[in-house]
This record gives sequence, structure tokens and C-alpha cells, in this order.
Amino acid sequence: MEEQTKQIEKLFKAGVHLGHKRNRLHPKARKYVYKMINGTAVIDLTQTVKQLNKAKEVLKQAAKDNKKVLVVATKKIINQFITETCTVKKVPFITQKWPSGLLTNFEMIMKNVKKMKSLEEGKANGSWDKFVKHERTKLSKELYKLNKFYFGLSLLEKKPDYILLLDLKKEKNALTEAKKHNIPVIAAIDTNANPETVDFPIMINDDSGTSVQLVMKELLDAYVK
Repeated sequence: MEEQTKQIEKLFKAGVHLGHKRNRLHPKARKYVYKMINGTAVIDLTQTVKQLNKAKEVLKQAAKDNKKVLVVATKKIINQFITETCTVKKVPFITQKWPSGLLTNFEMIMKNVKKMKSLEEGKANGSWDKFVKHERTKLSKELYKLNKFYFGLSLLEKKPDYILLLDLKKEKNALTEAKKHNIPVIAAIDTNANPETVDFPIMINDDSGTSVQLVMKELLDAYVK
């Protein structure tokens, strides 16, 4: 009980409890709202802690079973943090835009990743030196473009076993494909989304940098450690 209290205090300080206004409250999210204050939903952090701990256990088990988790977080307030953290922790990620048909046309998408790796290798080992300047410039532009969209997928050899995403509204394409391919989804979502559409929802304020960074860090630490 003492540990739960500490967790709640930590989440509260980060502003995790601040949901949306009444007119944006999803009916299915009402059961996770403690009360309304001045027309704003206050998230019940006792439930958030339980959801968070459950998701962390799922991720810990996934790591033990060598399951691959793909992190999807394209919101500007978090994408830089996710890019840096996942790069260090060697976790596949998407922080720019969900590649249309990633799971449906996985082999085709991964050809772009393979091309990106090949270009990187060529640049690093000096293979580009044989080309004239304008050809090297062209290769650099192509590599930059591929890196922008596929860099985070370089560690993904097969379809992910789980998808961890932030903001259900923003990542609806990722959710749609994950459901189509029966891939379990762990999602940190706000009170404007339907928690019943994901396997492991975590109700949080997903519009605050401190809130999302704290929650996503705990989830990633659970998976990597």
C-alpha cells in the first residue's frame, strides 16, 4: 500500500491526473475518472497505477520470452525522448509517421530498411568515394530520407510481438493494423479515447511532456531491465 501511495504521488507531481474537458470525455473512459473539477476530468490515479504495473509486468515477461516490442510515439512532446531512449536501449521505434501498411506489407517496407542499412554501410566503408560529387549528394539525400522514416525500424527483423504506443487518437493507424494482425497493444491514453480498444490501456494525461515522459520511461525500463 505504501508503494502504491508513492507511485500515485510521483504520477500526481508529473501531472498525469489531468484529463480532458467534459465535452471531450469519451463515455468508455468515465470509469477511470475520479471526479470533474471546473469541467476538467481528474484521472483516478489508483487505477492508473494498477494499469501501469500490469503493463510493466507484461513487458518484463515479453523481455524474458525474447519478444520484440515496437514503440510508436510521434507526438512532438515525446518523439525526441523516445528516439534517444530507444536508440540507447536498442528498442525498435517509430517517432515520425506510421509507415502506411507497415504490418500488412511488412516485407516490402523492410526492403527500405535494408536499403538504408546498405547505404549507411557504403558511406561508412568508403564505397561512395568512387562516385562523383553530385552522385554522392544524391545518395546522401536518399539516406537522409530513409533514415528519417525507417531508422527506428533497423532492429526489427520480424513483425513485432507487442506494440507500445502513446495517444490512441494520434496513432489510430498503428492500432488498426495491430488489431488486424492480432498484435497486442499497450497504450498510454487520455480521457478522450476509448480504453476498450486496446489490450492494456494506461489512463494518463498524454498532452503533458512530464507526464508522458515519466510513464513511457517506466514502461521502457521495465522491458529493457
